[in-house]
Amino acid sequence: MTIPKEFRDKLQIDPPGRVRFDENENGEIVVRPVKRPSELRGALASESETHEQTATRQLRERRAKDKQRADDTHSLSKQDK
Repeated sequence: MTIPKEFRDKLQIDPPGRVRFDENENGEIVVRPVKRPSELRGALASESETHEQTATRQLRERRAKDKQRADDTHSLSKQDK
């Protein structure tokens, strides 16, 4: 579907943009831009977070903690013998 340039500019839709059609309570069709996932990055982050941390980094840190706990538990059980 081709959206006229004046409407793309007004709605800030860059080609090839995505839009959603909604019907309001008066039965009018409303065109709304749909943001790309990259534009939403960090939108839900809390204000208290001062830096972003990738999911990969979080997973690596969690695995390191889990490994350390397992190693600590294993070394304690060896000392008991």
